[in-house]
Amino acid sequence: MTIRKLLVANRGEIACRIFETCRALGIGTVAVYSDADAAAKHVREADEAVHIGPAPAAESYLKMDAIIAAARFAGADAIHPGYGFLSENADFAEAVTKAGLIWVGPPPAAIRSMGPKDEAKRIAEAAGVPVLPGYRGEAQDAKTLTEAAKEIGFPLLIKAVAGGGGRGIRLVTKAADLKAELESAVREAESSFGDGRVMLEKLVEQPRHIEVQVFGDSHGNVVHLYERDCSLQRRRQKVIEEAPAPGMPEDVRKAMTSAAVALAKAVKYEGAGTVEFIVDGSKPLSLDTFWFLEMNTRLQVEHPVTEMITGQDLVEWQLMVAGGEALPLAQKDIPLHGHAIEARICAEDPAQDFRPGAGLILEFGLIEPVDGEIVRWDAGFETGDRVPGNYDSMIAKLIVHQGNRRAACEQLIETLSHLQLAGVPSNAGFLSRCAASDDFLNHTHHVNWIAEQGEALTHPPSEHQHASVLAVADVLLTGTGGASPWDIRDGWRSNAAPVRKAMVAVGADADWLDPDDFDLDAETPMPVVTDLSPRRYAVTTGGDTVLVEVPDFDADAEALAGGDMVKAPMPGKVLSISVKAGAEVKRGDTVAVMEAMKMEHALTAPRDGVVETVSGKAGTQVAEGDILVQLVAE
Repeated sequence: MTIRKLLVANRGEIACRIFETCRALGIGTVAVYSDADAAAKHVREADEAVHIGPAPAAESYLKMDAIIAAARFAGADAIHPGYGFLSENADFAEAVTKAGLIWVGPPPAAIRSMGPKDEAKRIAEAAGVPVLPGYRGEAQDAKTLTEAAKEIGFPLLIKAVAGGGGRGIRLVTKAADLKAELESAVREAESSFGDGRVMLEKLVEQPRHIEVQVFGDSHGNVVHLYERDCSLQRRRQKVIEEAPAPGMPEDVRKAMTSAAVALAKAVKYEGAGTVEFIVDGSKPLSLDTFWFLEMNTRLQVEHPVTEMITGQDLVEWQLMVAGGEALPLAQKDIPLHGHAIEARICAEDPAQDFRPGAGLILEFGLIEPVDGEIVRWDAGFETGDRVPGNYDSMIAKLIVHQGNRRAACEQLIETLSHLQLAGVPSNAGFLSRCAASDDFLNHTHHVNWIAEQGEALTHPPSEHQHASVLAVADVLLTGTGGASPWDIRDGWRSNAAPVRKAMVAVGADADWLDPDDFDLDAETPMPVVTDLSPRRYAVTTGGDTVLVEVPDFDADAEALAGGDMVKAPMPGKVLSISVKAGAEVKRGDTVAVMEAMKMEHALTAPRDGVVETVSGKAGTQVAEGDILVQLVAE
């Protein structure tokens, strides 16, 4: 059954990636888009595009009927869900096939069996796959969970049964914290997945995350395409992934991949899937240091590293299997060449607790040309595109491939230093510092490593900030010659020497600078300056994008008066408001909780005072800067 026209029920980078394979195979493409994505790159790259609803995902990309109607309208005969959104929704898979369309994904029964984490682990145990000790029972009352936790022992993890993407997970180090963490996990699970059930699991304190790419077809064939190491994570979100896993002995690889294949066969798996394992990173890899974590019944974000080391197009494999064909290669014929590493490029500010950013991209891409055989660039955005605040902050992926791991690390660091992203915040410098660290180069990092490093990774080196500030000062002082002598900013006074000074600011700090007084290290990369507005500049130095401003003292004075307000720091959803008008609050008291980019954010009172009005409402979407709580003015 040949696919002629494919609708991709997704957006951004993954939609563009799937369209690329379709073009190579001569398959027609259909994009879907929300109001926020009307001018998006994935819409431009498709042969056709169909509008499916407003910006909120619940009213567009998660609206099953609208997507199936779009496929019918465009004459598509197949739907690919990408990753995220509806990709692991068994009801959607069933609805697609009932509509007479080809579902590019595993059978609904396989999705259902691997969806709830407790059921998936029961199936894994039955298939002979090693599983961590824990509680996966149906009883969810506080007494049962508390007794189970004591039996398992602390530290332990609370995990949402229907969870994914790092949400619904809480670490509990002592019994006294169990009650509060359970309530928080259940609340997030209900909000994110509509299912508040949780399970408990013994914590591996220095965990590595290693996963196996599996593929099955409708003819009973199941193979693996080796493993990936995804241990570099932030708040359970993957940051840098690589293949194969460093330090992997052949006997452990055989045992892990065989377990993954056995699990896939147990659920009659078809299409692309990933079996994830938690590994004890405090010891060398061995046969007794890995346990089943979960199975992702879709194409993974990090699939390009597998494609680079095997030379295979996994999207093409998906389309072949969905069309009823057998897998193109037997296990013995799947090659493994070199080492590949992927870095997720996100519009977020690591120095501001990874605060996501939305806005117009003024410059985006690699400053210098690269060899396509060594460096791969999978992007969902280009210069001139606008990043909406409604979805995940990942906007591109940078993938490098070399003959060995050390060379791949060096290639990644070098390429990241040539990445420019201006107009929205960027994590490129953060990624470069992670890749250049001794722990990553020696592969001694683990899932919790980033959290342990703190500002050493998240804050740009002072040399990068200095270079950025001086670059803007130089622009201010030398780039305004104009036609009149009054335009020259040299501090001219009669019978006095010229003085080159400009006031610039990074964050809350402002100072007068004379560029001639500074002598930067010769190794500091040359900054790239982009105007954002008459008083704001984005400066990229060695992968770090720094926002440099020319102070406006009238605006600063107005901002100080805003100490009476609690505003939404970013676009997101209000989860709760904990105060009412007339309530007394102390500085630092939590007055509201928001969810944005898969994380909860507590908003606190800016000072002691009395609440005058509450504008925010639980369950509503808010924009950055919306006032949620107002205090009585002093």
